Amino acid sequence: MVKKERGIRRSISGTVTSTAMDKTVVVTVVRRVRDRRFHKFVNQRRKYKAHDENNTCAVGDVVELVAARPYSKTKRWRVFRTIEKNRETMQ
Repeated sequence: MVKKERGIRRSISGTVTSTAMDKTVVVTVVRRVRDRRFHKFVNQRRKYKAHDENNTCAVGDVVELVAARPYSKTKRWRVFRTIEKNRETMQ
């Protein structure tokens, strides 16, 4: 959870998969969930569109998202910080 002057907001982390749009990135979040019937762990993937004000993210970066006001019809998240840069773009 992120605590700022606006209170506690929901936060998630994931990998940037697309930067084709202006000021928007697509982030894939992978969750490991236990299957109710077979009791084995499965990966659940979900894509979120997030606001990236300065277009600083690159494909492959691990970022943290925080819940924000609606920026558009599908954009409800904002990039809070970059946890890890993509190693291929750093070299």
